[in-house]
Amino acid sequence: MPTVFTHAAVPVAVGLGLGRERIPARLLALGVAASVIPDLDSIAFRLGIPYQATLGHRGVTHSLVFAAGLALLGACAFRPLRTSFGRAFWFLLLAAASHGLLDAFTTGGYGIALLWPWSTRRYAAPLQVIEVAPLSLERLLSPRGATVLASELRWVWLPCALAALALAGVRRYRRPGVAPAAGRRPRQATLSRE
Repeated sequence: MPTVFTHAAVPVAVGLGLGRERIPARLLALGVAASVIPDLDSIAFRLGIPYQATLGHRGVTHSLVFAAGLALLGACAFRPLRTSFGRAFWFLLLAAASHGLLDAFTTGGYGIALLWPWSTRRYAAPLQVIEVAPLSLERLLSPRGATVLASELRWVWLPCALAALALAGVRRYRRPGVAPAAGRRPRQATLSRE
């Protein structure tokens, strides 16, 4: 799995890219929480549940069904989140589902139970490029931890930063009153007949 900090990269990038008008601070904070909640299943190790079990690490809580359930639950609080139900649902679904998908790209583990409850099969991405993070802080602070963080910067944070910039650029371009880039014709204004 990537570190807990890196799981937050996806909702942070989307939230910053879309701006506070679309993703208010409270929704962004809940999205960050939704992106790390699936790893609560690591308690299974302490309970003696085998890694490969359905309730083991990267099992049920890493599935798309779990992500949808978490998003549905969070979206029910859309009013305090200062957004619409639909926007809260889709943002939280993206945040929660990104956790398992990022884990599928790591170099360790047995894959994720992406399609649970329809299948208990564990899926891994065809290209596993993100160094798997150690589960303890002590190991993360070791020289191996530096390799993991460098991998996460390269394969997660950099692409997320570029995506945030692209979303912000599109948002800025589409905002009324913003001059188009050099070489582009301005949009033609239409007159209403009232």
